[in-house]
Amino acid sequence: MTTGTTQRRASIIHGYGATPEDHWFGWLAGRLDANGIRTTVPALPNPLDPDPGQWADAVRDAVGIPDENTTVVAHSLGCLTVLRHLRSLRAPWNLGTLVLVAGFVDPLPALPELDTYIGDGCDVRGQADRIGRLTVIRSDADPYVPTGHTDRLARLLGVRAEVVPGAGHFLASDGVTSLRHALDAVMP
Repeated sequence: MTTGTTQRRASIIHGYGATPEDHWFGWLAGRLDANGIRTTVPALPNPLDPDPGQWADAVRDAVGIPDENTTVVAHSLGCLTVLRHLRSLRAPWNLGTLVLVAGFVDPLPALPELDTYIGDGCDVRGQADRIGRLTVIRSDADPYVPTGHTDRLARLLGVRAEVVPGAGHFLASDGVTSLRHALDAVMP
């Protein structure tokens, strides 16, 4: 028997050097699952030496063509990868919820090894118009992504970044193993 409702689904996309088991990803996936949102945290290939094509394929497989029942939460380099995936879509799409944590589209002075991956970033013009709920989250003291980079991304997307004091780069080593701000962005 069907109820006539479409189940919500979510993908949590990790960043450089991370795995699905790291940081706050499992905590968030568990909370979303408990709230009836089927959640996956795909393992992006070679996280210590990311290849843009391989990561694009993995995000395409995980997210596909989103709809109003789709939620995507991304962290750091995963944000750029998700934004590029959305930019690449040719079919009409709308994304229910997008949460970008420590996102950026500009090269990172602290991580020049990612310059080739980052390249020219991503043109995000028009993407916010296709997203129902959009949240950009940053720390006030990120050692890898300058606060101005995340603020610029937020401005390009037409929102203000939410600031989480003292969260560093939202890593477990920063003490961040849960991220209530991301959960609240998905489940207001």
